Amino acid sequence: MYVTWLDSNSWLWEVAGQSILVDPWLVGALAFGNAKWFFRGEHPSPRPLPENINAILLSQGLEDHAHPETLQALDKSIPVIGSPNAAKVARQLGFTDVVGMDHGKVLTREGWTLKAVPGSPIGPTLLENGYVVTEQTSGLKLFYEPHGFHKADLRAEGPIDVVITPMVDITLPLMGPIIRGHKSAQELADWLQPQVMLPTANA
Repeated sequence: MYVTWLDSNSWLWEVAGQSILVDPWLVGALAFGNAKWFFRGEHPSPRPLPENINAILLSQGLEDHAHPETLQALDKSIPVIGSPNAAKVARQLGFTDVVGMDHGKVLTREGWTLKAVPGSPIGPTLLENGYVVTEQTSGLKLFYEPHGFHKADLRAEGPIDVVITPMVDITLPLMGPIIRGHKSAQELADWLQPQVMLPTANA
C-alpha cells in the first residue's frame, strides 16, 4: 500500500496493485456553486492528471471533493465509488460505472475492500462518507475522512494502520467548525492505534 498526497483533499492510493484517485481537484479553479465572488481556490502548482487510474473514490458531493472540472477531464469509463451525493454528481457528468455507498456498505474489488462509514455533516440531515480500505493480501488498513468527523462506532474498525485526517481546526462564523482537527485527530489516534497519521485538507 502506497499513498501520495496530490494537493488539498486529493490523493492517489496504490492498493493491491490498483491506483485509486481520491477526491481529485487537479484541473482549474475551485468555487462552490459557481459562486466565485464568495470563494475561489487556485493551485499554486498545478499537477498533471495521473495515468492508469483503476478507480475514483469520492467522499462528498461538494466541489472540493467531487470537483466538476477535474472529473470532466477524466475518462468516463473509470469506475467511480462515492457517497450517494457524490455518485449523483458523477452520473450527471457522464461516468458510466458508478457505485453509491451508503453507510455500512462494503464493496469488494480486485485485492481490496472498501467500507463506507459516517463522515462530514452537510446541512442538518445529510452525512457524507468516510472510508475504511483494506488490502486483502497484506491486511493493511487505511481510514480516510477529510473533515475530521466520525462516529464512536468507528473504534470497532481498529486497529487501522494508516489514518488520513485533518490535524487543525477550521471554523467559519455562523457555521461553526467545518474541519475538526486537534481533538478529532487525538481521538482517532486513541481509538485506532495507527502506525502512521497523515494530514489532509491542507490541515
